[in-house]
Amino acid sequence: MLFTGADVNSWAGGLVWPFTRIAAMLTIAPIFGARVVPLRVRLVIALLLTWVVLPVIPRVPVIDPLSAASALVTLQQILIGLAIGFSLQLVLATLVVAGQTIAMGMGLGFAQMVDPQNGVSVPVIGQYYLVIATLLFLALNGHLALLRVLVDSFQSLPIGLDALSRDDFRSVAHWGVRMFGDAMMVALPAVTAILLVNLCFGVISRAAPQLNIFGVGFPMTLMLGFIILVFALASLLPELQQMLDEALRAAASLGGGGP
Repeated sequence: MLFTGADVNSWAGGLVWPFTRIAAMLTIAPIFGARVVPLRVRLVIALLLTWVVLPVIPRVPVIDPLSAASALVTLQQILIGLAIGFSLQLVLATLVVAGQTIAMGMGLGFAQMVDPQNGVSVPVIGQYYLVIATLLFLALNGHLALLRVLVDSFQSLPIGLDALSRDDFRSVAHWGVRMFGDAMMVALPAVTAILLVNLCFGVISRAAPQLNIFGVGFPMTLMLGFIILVFALASLLPELQQMLDEALRAAASLGGGGP
C-alpha cells in the first residue's frame, strides 16, 4: 500500500485538530477543568472523546502541518474549545460571586478556604454555593449537555480556516457581563433578609445604647444568616437551571449554530 503526503496530512489533521478543540474545552470546563483532576486524566478523556466523535466530524481540509495555515487552524480550535468551556464556567463563577456577596453581609467575608475548582481562596459561603452548584450541574446532566454542544460545534464551526467571527467573541463577552447581574439575582433574597436583620439591630442599638451590639449582633447575624441560606436554597435550583440553559444556548450559538 502506498500513502501520499496528502493522505498523511489528512489523517494527522483529522485527529490532532479535533483533539486540540476537545482538550482546550476540558481545560476550562466545569468538573473536567478542576485542579483536582490530573492532567493525564484530562488527556486520556480528550483522546477517548476524540476517538468517539471522529465518525461525525466533517471532512477536514488537507493542510501542510508545518505551514502558517496549520498554526492558524490550531489556534482557532483552541479558541473555540475555550469559548465553549468558558460559557459554562461562568455559571459556577456566578454562584461564587453570589456567595461572596452574602458572606460580606453576614460578616464572614474574612473566612476563606481554597476552591478546588480554580485553586484560589474564596469565602466559605461562596464555596458552599459552588459545591451545591457542582452537584446540581451533575444532577441536571450538565456535563452530558456540554459534551453534546461540543460535538455539535464540529457542524456549526467545522475545522478549517474560518475563525470565530467578531459577533461570536462579542456574545461570549456579553455573557460574561451578565454574570454579575445573575449573581445579584441569586444573592438578592439572602442579602435583603440580612439587611433587614442589620436594620433591626441598628434600631435596637438606638433604643438601648447600653447593649453591646457587637457582642450580641454578630452571633445573631451569623445564626440568622445560616437559617436564611437554608430557606434560600429553594430558589437556587430554578435560577441555576435557567443560567445553565442560557449558557448552553450561548455556547451552541457560536458560529451560527443553535437557536
